[in-house]
Amino acid sequence: MLSDRTALLIVDMQNAFFEDPLLRRHRDALVRNCNRLVGWARNLGMPIFNVRTEHAPDKSTWTLSMLDDDQGFLFAGSDQAKNLDDLDIGDATEIIKRRDSAFWRTDLDGQLERLGVESVLIAGVSSHTCIAATAADAYAANIRASLVSDAIASEDPRFESAVLGLLQAEYRQKVVSVESLLAAADGTADRETPVTSQHTRPRNGMKSERSMT
Repeated sequence: MLSDRTALLIVDMQNAFFEDPLLRRHRDALVRNCNRLVGWARNLGMPIFNVRTEHAPDKSTWTLSMLDDDQGFLFAGSDQAKNLDDLDIGDATEIIKRRDSAFWRTDLDGQLERLGVESVLIAGVSSHTCIAATAADAYAANIRASLVSDAIASEDPRFESAVLGLLQAEYRQKVVSVESLLAAADGTADRETPVTSQHTRPRNGMKSERSMT
């Protein structure tokens, strides 16, 4: 059964990332499945977070690779930084990030804790970078994570396979499908189908070891 302390994270479903032709081929399927997830989560009253990457033109937020190449993108207010037009995400809580992880120097962890969230479902792009970094930081924050296999994609399947295998083996994170989630919510899923964890998150006031300055 799904936990009533689960949140949905939609990560980087923005115009800029789908300029890559290898990722663009997954666009329609990703939007369709992310929208299905959002509608399902909305009906359950599940917290939904729309995570977007933005940068400043003055280079103050740029990554090392952007600085090395002297090329920035995803500038706040640009078309690149906007969500895909057909993504149904208007009522979600927005998180703006500057690095791969949705947790790095954002208030996502604090918002999840205030809501009593103990597990997250992660969808979006790209599997081997922002999805993986967000999942790894969820683990660091003692939040159980499940990756929705048909609502994530990568421009490099080799990296995607290796990273998802690592997250499952080392961090005990689940890889689930949209159909399995909907079936679990309807009560029609097989009892042996793993969906998401309901383990209790520590409530002793201890902070994550991750720096959240």
